Amino acid sequence: RLGFGEQLSKNYEIRTLSKHGVEWKEPTPESILKEVNRSVWTIGYTGQSPERLKLHMKHMGTFDVKTLKAVGGPCDGEYFGLPWPCWGNPELKHPGTPNLYQTDRHVMDGGGNFRANFGVERDGVSLLAADGSHSKGADIQTGYPEFDHVLMKKLGWWDELTDAEKQAAEGKNWKTDPSGGIIRVVMKNHGCYPFGNAKARAIVWNFPDPIPVHREPIYGTRPDLVEKYPTHDDKDKFWRMPTLYKTLQQKNVADRLYEKFPIILSSGRLTEYEGGGDETRSNPWLAELQQDAFVEINPRAANDRGIRHGDYVWLSTPTGARLKVKALVTERVGPDTAWMPFHFAGWWQGRDLKEFYPEGAAPVVRGEAVNTATTYGYDSVTMMQETKTTICQIEKFTA
Repeated sequence: RLGFGEQLSKNYEIRTLSKHGVEWKEPTPESILKEVNRSVWTIGYTGQSPERLKLHMKHMGTFDVKTLKAVGGPCDGEYFGLPWPCWGNPELKHPGTPNLYQTDRHVMDGGGNFRANFGVERDGVSLLAADGSHSKGADIQTGYPEFDHVLMKKLGWWDELTDAEKQAAEGKNWKTDPSGGIIRVVMKNHGCYPFGNAKARAIVWNFPDPIPVHREPIYGTRPDLVEKYPTHDDKDKFWRMPTLYKTLQQKNVADRLYEKFPIILSSGRLTEYEGGGDETRSNPWLAELQQDAFVEINPRAANDRGIRHGDYVWLSTPTGARLKVKALVTERVGPDTAWMPFHFAGWWQGRDLKEFYPEGAAPVVRGEAVNTATTYGYDSVTMMQETKTTICQIEKFTA
């Protein structure tokens, strides 16, 4: 419809499938992954080819269960699943990176260092790593900038590229060299990182707060701390969008929301489920382990509200949401805090929505989604939405 469908899918291998007399076309997962590999060159999602990942699955028994490193076999020396970042072309056979910035390992054994991503100096002070700070076995044992064709030639490493790689890399840096030759020579031949070797920044001059400053959330329970540690000023254009901070925070204080919603609610993960949970809650073996959406509440807060362990409760927030969940009474949370997992869906403010699922498609376990209750707020750097914490009230369930 938009006119660029053929261009968008030109690298895909398209297969025709059919079921119950219905025929359709779709790209193969392998060709989709290869397209992903091509599009994320600069962050190291490039070495995890479908062929390498399939080989890992075929030879899972050769990987050490503690180090996740293959011992012998066709995957020898690689880390299971080729953890990010996995640099260069698949042919480079970078093993994946089990831990970021691990300088006591060679870069071709998953080691690394901090990236030179913010220039080489600021205010007359070098941003590159100091002498002696480098990944194991690196030929350059001090700080260095990211690699380009000029630096390769100055170091005498240019002739280690093949003729085809030279042609592709001329006038380029490691990020724009489509051959991967610069990455190959820098990492495999010289033990260095193509993105350079720099210091970690303690002063982030391009952030709203170059040095971290405590700021109270837009929705909070401590107006005294809001006065002392206010949030940011509103932004007229933040990633092109007007974004509220201080005016909304001040309105919430003026409306005395902290009295109506005196408990800080945060959300997080369960071991048994993943993400929004639809897939894992549809697995009967996992669903058996976590059968109900719940909120963790402190014994003092529960007793003050006449709530017993296992009771249904209403959890309400400033969005107007009311979630019907079970109470898990525990001292894991304080008297003024509560916690909910974010893996549930399929209920809406006390109502089971099973009737709206296609026949046979409803997950085994359904429950309230905590994101129904979380409130407005955006990170001041990334503009990532705030869906992990808010304020709430918890009351004993009444029909």
